[in-house]
Amino acid sequence: MTIQTRLAAAFLAALMTAPSLAPRAAEITRTPNAGNALILQSATIPSGSEILFLSGLTPTPITPGKTDSFEAFGDTKTQTIAVMERIKAALAEKGYAMSDVVKMTVFLVGDPKLGGKMDFAGMNEGYKMYFGSAANKNLVTRSTIQVAALAAPYYLVEIEATAAKAPK
Repeated sequence: MTIQTRLAAAFLAALMTAPSLAPRAAEITRTPNAGNALILQSATIPSGSEILFLSGLTPTPITPGKTDSFEAFGDTKTQTIAVMERIKAALAEKGYAMSDVVKMTVFLVGDPKLGGKMDFAGMNEGYKMYFGSAANKNLVTRSTIQVAALAAPYYLVEIEATAAKAPK
């Protein structure tokens, strides 16, 4: 056996036993907060990912056609669920799922029933139905801000969402 043949055989043997040199698919990295936090500390989206930005969505009335009171839209939890359903539908239209959401910005109006304070607990109750749940274990990075008003007088909730899919 020539030296070239031995070298070629050794090279092939090394290639066959070495870890794959093919690039691995990039993944979105989700870093949890300490304890039982409902939101992530951070999310890293790899280069080449597809990113979808949803404009702020507001609730739909509980009773279609009735839009003249807080009762027509419900409390903060009810409005949060309505907005999450709209987000879910908007994502699905573009081929995304709630598990693809990486960032949310939540705008809450102070609830008159709470003396004008935002109902953070009510919003979180609705949020937990969609994130960190059995159906979707993923959490998101999130900011929650109390605002003076939203586009319609009886809206208590508006949510913007960003979703991402890592390259395959």
